[in-house]
Amino acid sequence: MMAQLLNSSFTPTTRGLRRQSIPSISQSTSRKSQIHAKIREIFMPALSSTMTEGKIVSWVKSEGDKLNKGESVVVVESDKADMDVETFYDGYLAAIMVEEGGVAAVGSAIALLAETEDEIAQAISKAKEQSSSSSSSSPAAPSPPPAETTIPDSLAVATVVKAAPVKAVASTHPASDGGKRIVASPYAKKLAKELNVDLSGVVGTGPMGRIVAKDVEAAVVASVAVPVAAAAESAKPIAAAPGVELGSVVPFTTMQGAVSRNMVESLGVPTFRVGYTITTDALDTLYKKIKPKGVTMTALLAKATALALAKHPVVNSSCRDGKSFTYNSNINIAVAVAIDGGLITPVLQNADKVDIYSLSRKWKELVDKARAKQLQPQEYSTGTFTLSNLGMFGVDRFDAILPPGTGAIMAVGASEPTVVATKDGRIGMKSQMQVNVTADHRVIYGADLAQFLQTLAKIIEDPKDLTF
Repeated sequence: MMAQLLNSSFTPTTRGLRRQSIPSISQSTSRKSQIHAKIREIFMPALSSTMTEGKIVSWVKSEGDKLNKGESVVVVESDKADMDVETFYDGYLAAIMVEEGGVAAVGSAIALLAETEDEIAQAISKAKEQSSSSSSSSPAAPSPPPAETTIPDSLAVATVVKAAPVKAVASTHPASDGGKRIVASPYAKKLAKELNVDLSGVVGTGPMGRIVAKDVEAAVVASVAVPVAAAAESAKPIAAAPGVELGSVVPFTTMQGAVSRNMVESLGVPTFRVGYTITTDALDTLYKKIKPKGVTMTALLAKATALALAKHPVVNSSCRDGKSFTYNSNINIAVAVAIDGGLITPVLQNADKVDIYSLSRKWKELVDKARAKQLQPQEYSTGTFTLSNLGMFGVDRFDAILPPGTGAIMAVGASEPTVVATKDGRIGMKSQMQVNVTADHRVIYGADLAQFLQTLAKIIEDPKDLTF
């Protein structure tokens, strides 16, 4: 197997689904000489082409646990999704080198795998040696502990306000196995002991309902929110948004870091914008008719856009090197979705060829996977044209930033009743929406966008082709 040829001990999968391996960085000659042949390093894998580091969400296994080939061991947060990492070898999880909540560079060791129980002690010794050597070689000040080990001021107050063990409202959940057995990560158990939290009442959000560190912290915050808020009410002139500490500095999440890099990269592309007003009365009527069958407005807009792109392939093209451009063979509509902690663009592949009902079902599936951080790379990185819709928030118009590697993105505003002049010179009322397209001017010109928008308007204003 390829991963074995690359000396990779582990392979990532989407949460709950087995996937082909994405090889992690292979062991260097020096590392092979340092680690016994039967003690393997578990590396931080590269889960996407843009990933430079990963965060440990939770360890599915604990130190000393027996591992079987193909078994999930750790959940890693990449820049786009949470992925299970499986082992390619039988053995024992000897030493965890990066705890939950910790961040490691792609290719760096996060744990050691021993082939037999007798070698666990040797692996632990090796882990300590690597840890001490890495810390002594760096003259910088010691790095702060993971975020999970820092107790905010509000939690420190909680230990005084409420000394009894913290219990959540729920009493039974998948991680409690009917209330008999608590399934929690080692770090979550340690944190619960430090914060005096009763795990029997904590609802786990990790794999298979497993309790992870953030669940313990959430339980503590929930238990003290009311008394802390009451004590500080008289001295609080402005109410902050829930969960926001005013004046605090918050580091980017892995996903936010990826979005930031992409936005900065897009600044190097010369873009221009063209707006258009489209009457939506016919589309609204069609939507009301087929909505009970599970059709979404997002799928209708994606389908209409794909049909228009089929007639104007240059708008579906892309330029990556500044010297040439590609007429993409597929029309894959990426749609921006806001999720907790960032933004992602699930892709409706071949949207011009898929019927509206299948497209709607696929969209709902993608959104569910996106919010659960379970999208596979091909489900968010293969878009050829992007839609960003803020109409559901009442936004009438806005401009969108062009994603790197694509030719255009269309910002869609709300459909609103508008007073218009009819062809016979009378005053009438029609529903209209504003769309603004941002395009790469190296490849797409003003006339190209104008013609594309004219075609899109005709399809939306006479949407009979959308249901075929």
